[in-house]
Amino acid sequence: MKMKLRTVIYSGKVEIDNVPIYSCSSCSRSEVFPEVKPDLTGLIAQLGATPSKQTFLFNECNEWADLLVEASGDRKQPDTSAIERLIGERVNSLLDLMLLAQSLDDQDWIADISKRLSQISRRSMHT
Repeated sequence: MKMKLRTVIYSGKVEIDNVPIYSCSSCSRSEVFPEVKPDLTGLIAQLGATPSKQTFLFNECNEWADLLVEASGDRKQPDTSAIERLIGERVNSLLDLMLLAQSLDDQDWIADISKRLSQISRRSMHT
């Protein structure tokens, strides 16, 4: 199965762009990338049963999706050779930001960075 960045439509009204999806060209089966599934279902739960018409960029609320968008460039399929490099760079950047947030005692920022680091760490739980 190949990974692609796709748009997920929820309730016929909400477009969620840049969602990493595994797709099989021979059987036409698709499934959400396991590392992002909890955040996608959380976003959908926040929208409720009758959401208003809107569009989201999923990569703005999920680190994995953001890394994959960055690795894909202008294509909709991520460049696998760039992903590992980007993971290391992003983790280092987030850890640097964590030190700064802790020195400022900014609890909201610390929580946001912790959430982003946990999103990236899901990969090791699934592999």
